[in-house]
Amino acid sequence: MNKHKFPYNWTLKDAVFTKDKGKVFSCFACGGGSTMGYKLAGFDVIGHNDIDIKMIEVYKENHKPKFSFHESITTFAKRKYLPKELYNLDILDGSPPCSSFSMSGNREKDWGKEKKFREGQELQVLDTLFFDFIDLAKELQPKVVVAENVKGLLLGNAKDYVRKIYTAFDESGYYCQHFLLDASKMGVPQRRERVFFIAMRKDLAKPFLHFADMFTKVPKIDLTFKEKPILFKDIYQPNVSNTKHKKDSNLSKIWGKRLKTDNSVGDIYKREENRLSCFTVSLIKSDEIPPTFTRQDRTLLFDEFRSINKSEACSIGSYPQDYNFKKNNYGYLIGMSVPPVMTAQIATEIYNQWLKLI
Repeated sequence: MNKHKFPYNWTLKDAVFTKDKGKVFSCFACGGGSTMGYKLAGFDVIGHNDIDIKMIEVYKENHKPKFSFHESITTFAKRKYLPKELYNLDILDGSPPCSSFSMSGNREKDWGKEKKFREGQELQVLDTLFFDFIDLAKELQPKVVVAENVKGLLLGNAKDYVRKIYTAFDESGYYCQHFLLDASKMGVPQRRERVFFIAMRKDLAKPFLHFADMFTKVPKIDLTFKEKPILFKDIYQPNVSNTKHKKDSNLSKIWGKRLKTDNSVGDIYKREENRLSCFTVSLIKSDEIPPTFTRQDRTLLFDEFRSINKSEACSIGSYPQDYNFKKNNYGYLIGMSVPPVMTAQIATEIYNQWLKLI
């Protein structure tokens, strides 16, 4: 078995969290994916914020946070009397909801619109939440801010939002830079590309400044990862069944016509019936890295007529095998989360290259 810096198949009961690398607060924390990454890297995650009460309950069950705020980031960022510990953070972490920038969504058609989303069941304008998060950073002034989002934020007209994000960080007292990272190169069994904005408070940045040209200056940090790929056969669990699709005879029939070149059920439908259908149902092949795991959990194994099971899903998301999802769909929660190992890799480099030298 390949050696990896952090475990993608692990349990909370056997994990050792040293909590000696610094203090973190997590916004848009969902069930705690990024939180577990910081804990694996040795950080002490003292609290979280989320709008979804179900995710709040899951987070509390698994992490027992000192501080828990169930409210929109919009109102949370406007608070002026937060606990003292939140004004002495090493890292403020957040994953602002990103569906309005996703390439699988409506993108421009949804920008600026108030919509009701599953998370919290209340009206929100998703493309402004990132700036509410930066407003919180301006208030709390942590040493470092980490914000994760979808690759689609870097594409097309969404690039204008990136410019605004840079401006907002600058006006809040931070140097900002962004990195497009692939989880499959970071010890995660999943081809998942995400953009991370990493910002350092300006008064701390002088020893790390890198002058790329006469107009650009950013604190230098290397986020290059070269972990060996993890294939589906490395996490395959044949004795933990998932029979979700067993009774779907139509799907079974079309799946039976698959070819090795097919990557989704949609590829089969297009070839066999010349129609567009089920392109979001991925075919997971044993000798390949699993594709991006989404909250819809739309998968079929190439070699077996079933979806991935819970154990495989946890490994693909680098979630602990004993995580308590309570009554929530584990696929939804894992698909919504930043893979813990992905966060652990980034947090480790932030500590080694920045925080321990400040």
